[in-house]
Amino acid sequence: MSNIPADLRFAESHEWAKKEGDLIVVGISEYAQDALGDVVFVEMPEIGKVFAAGDAAGVVESVKAASDIYSPVAGEVIAVNEELGAEPELLNSTPYSAWIFKLKPSNVDADLAKLLDAAGYKAAIGE
Repeated sequence: MSNIPADLRFAESHEWAKKEGDLIVVGISEYAQDALGDVVFVEMPEIGKVFAAGDAAGVVESVKAASDIYSPVAGEVIAVNEELGAEPELLNSTPYSAWIFKLKPSNVDADLAKLLDAAGYKAAIGE
């Protein structure tokens, strides 16, 4: 059973999004991390890169597989979590605090409204 924080929104591709002031913080869900297994590498997007909602923004590699990370909302990357470069395993132990990148969103309310709330995500993953 995955931990699904109520204050986050979720993409069906298993990224979470959290509004923090004017920014959106993005990471992967515990469910995604469990499916991937031990994370060994995170390819983060470039700062300044602009994504539409649903665009591939990076890659998470584990001992089992590599999986794209998708931007849950449209916007410009303004920060990446440099700690993950040295310690990608942080995604294994703390998937909801080990964020991957932050966006300055272009249409935050409309994009967030399209994402799943905790109950919707729980239903989507069959829990």
